[in-house]
Amino acid sequence: MSITYVNDDGYYPLNEEYARWEHEGYEMVVGLEVHVELATRTKLFSASPNRFGDEPNTNIDPVTLGLPGALPVLNRQAVELAIRLGLALNCTVQKSTFARKNYFYPDMPKAYQISQYDEPINIDGWLDLPDGFRVGIERGHLEEDTGKSTHVGGAGGRIHGSDYSLIDFNRAGVPLVEIVSRPDIRHPEQAKAYVTELRGILVAVGASDAKMEEGSMRVDANVSVRKPGADFNTRCEIKNVNSVRSLGRAIEYEAQRQVMLHEAGQPVVQQTRHWDENDGRTHTLRSKEDADDYRYFLEPDLVVVDPGIEWIEAVRAALPALPAERRAGLAAITGQVANSEAIMVVTERGHDSYVMDVAKHGGNAEIALKHLQQSPEAAAVPAENVAKLTTMEASGGLTATQAKQVLADMVEAGGGDAEAIAADKGFEAMDNSELESMVDAAIAAQPDAWEKFCAGEGKAMGALVGAVMKASKGQADGKAVTALLNVKKS
Repeated sequence: MSITYVNDDGYYPLNEEYARWEHEGYEMVVGLEVHVELATRTKLFSASPNRFGDEPNTNIDPVTLGLPGALPVLNRQAVELAIRLGLALNCTVQKSTFARKNYFYPDMPKAYQISQYDEPINIDGWLDLPDGFRVGIERGHLEEDTGKSTHVGGAGGRIHGSDYSLIDFNRAGVPLVEIVSRPDIRHPEQAKAYVTELRGILVAVGASDAKMEEGSMRVDANVSVRKPGADFNTRCEIKNVNSVRSLGRAIEYEAQRQVMLHEAGQPVVQQTRHWDENDGRTHTLRSKEDADDYRYFLEPDLVVVDPGIEWIEAVRAALPALPAERRAGLAAITGQVANSEAIMVVTERGHDSYVMDVAKHGGNAEIALKHLQQSPEAAAVPAENVAKLTTMEASGGLTATQAKQVLADMVEAGGGDAEAIAADKGFEAMDNSELESMVDAAIAAQPDAWEKFCAGEGKAMGALVGAVMKASKGQADGKAVTALLNVKKS
């Protein structure tokens, strides 16, 4: 493979001209830093509101602006939310201190950020992905957020080439927890699953609304590549990725970029990079800083944070069921595996408790799960109504297609009796002999499809089932049709 090094920002689009990173015998090494704004009423060190969407520079005060003589006062609720999150991530909650992280960016008026450094509140945890893969958590530390810069006139909203910049200090001082994973992730899909699971935990424990589109959850990805078993290579950090999809694409691209450099004998320079969704590439922002560059020192205006065992255990006792536990409960009553698509989708939407309620009213949980996956608006219908619908479908009194139509009427009316709605629509269970005659007619009308089906072409079944459904005006049970076709085939 011939590779030409062009320049730092103008080479290596991901296309079929180049082999993928894994096909070159490399593995990626990824660690994620997830910045989460906590759901407090006020900021971390002042009484200014912690509120998204207000007019710029209205939620400010002397502490936010770093005015002389202004002193920080720690927000107790932020500490409790940090403890709650740490316990949910299986961390050890410990005594912690704050430090000044010095840098001269315009988004912090006082020219330093108050953050936890060598003594963070949460350490040594883990997060299990739905498939069982475990990602270690290095730390989860408290810090204040920075202001928001808007660069006007440049390409892609970046400072380079912009005409001028605007600063909004409403976000400055908002409480954050930065969750730092260990470099355990080896594939973009694992990174996406990690962020998705973490987001579910954040919402479940009430620590944050975790809205990536509003910036209350932001992801930095540290990416390097190596030959399996080799030492870690130089990494690059991709800053502030704001969607799960973009995260996967950014990691994929950056790993491939580094493989190209290694294969061409070019060095990978440690740096901070920006993901551009428009061109599908990462671009250089700045050289990567190390801890020494920030000149950390202990914050002199704040004392040690020592929550104590009683407070920690009280927070632990009040934790709600986490997504993994909820998925396991749903799997137990539906007979599906906990990481099935249906269970993942329904639990992420928060409708798992509704399926449980349907089961408590005597309904079929597996059928209810299917309906909630396909029609999330069904959760507005009383659970006892849907329970009756699922028992009719399970007993053969309604086909799956008929049940969908009855459910649609229930959603529109906000409830209703399934039997009455079915009777009003003239839905009746189809006689087996009538169904078999329709299947025979479909086979006779489409001999080519039947021949292909018998030869093992699964797609041909769709044409035959579709013909029966059309002849029955949607009243045939698709599963029964499929079963009859398989019987006749054998």
